[in-house]
Amino acid sequence: MKNGNGNTKLILLHPYIQKQGSSNRLWLLAFLSIFTIAFLITLIYTRNSIPTTVAAVAAAAAPSGTPPLAKPVVDALVHYASNYNTTGHMSNAEMKMISDVLRKCSPPCNLLVFGLTLETLLWKALNHNGRTVFIDENRYYAAYVEEKHPGIEAYDVQYTTKISEMNELIAYAKETIRNECRPFQNLLFSDCKLGLNDLPNHAYELAWDVILIDGPREYWPEAPGRMSPIFTAGVLARSKKGGSPKTHVFVHDFNRKVERISSNEFLCKDNLVESQDWLGHFVLERGDKNVFQFCRSHSSSPPSSSSSSS
Repeated sequence: MKNGNGNTKLILLHPYIQKQGSSNRLWLLAFLSIFTIAFLITLIYTRNSIPTTVAAVAAAAAPSGTPPLAKPVVDALVHYASNYNTTGHMSNAEMKMISDVLRKCSPPCNLLVFGLTLETLLWKALNHNGRTVFIDENRYYAAYVEEKHPGIEAYDVQYTTKISEMNELIAYAKETIRNECRPFQNLLFSDCKLGLNDLPNHAYELAWDVILIDGPREYWPEAPGRMSPIFTAGVLARSKKGGSPKTHVFVHDFNRKVERISSNEFLCKDNLVESQDWLGHFVLERGDKNVFQFCRSHSSSPPSSSSSSS
């Protein structure tokens, strides 16, 4: 007699088989974890190294310096700027005097301009290889120009002088030429009434190659006049620490009495190299801190009391 369970097959799951399956899953999990960590490390290293590599390649491929504007381009800019259909702008001859100096200025050329005028964008474009800083007496207009033209660097300054006080201010500068108003000094720490000591700090550190004085704009007895910018330009040129030993200083409206007398006092007739229309061009040499005079030979006559007339 056969056993009634003879055709029944009994399958037993050995505990070892369950252990083996669990072990395989652990090995797979460990492998995936190691792979993930290795991938993350590689990704982090690669992301850190790519910018450095790209920067190095870009630096190697980039030219050493932007070439200056070609003379025909400069001439075209000056031509169209001088023929702009409005009053109050410089003549072609005046613009050409300044553009010729800027074109020959070794980059990076540092240009300081007193006054935001119709030629502001022209000066910025002609000095595209250097730094151009504008100083204006109207803080709102300076902010407006910067907002409208983000590439313009403009600052406002508060003038404390008056055209009607020019005689007294020049006499005061002569009396204190060995102290507050000496020709060689850092104006940031100066108490001279003619010196501008509230410009941005870097304005006193930069070696200015070219300084253009075309502001403040107003010309009446209570207006600030341009005595302070002219005095300040004379001190900055003589006190410069680096760069070229020469500084080109342009004074617009040079034919007016205040500009002419102030220029003769602080920029000096001996340094006047040319003039066209209403623009005077001076070239000043780096000075000596032990010299307490602005001009080697001073022959300008004392200003008359009606200093606000042109």
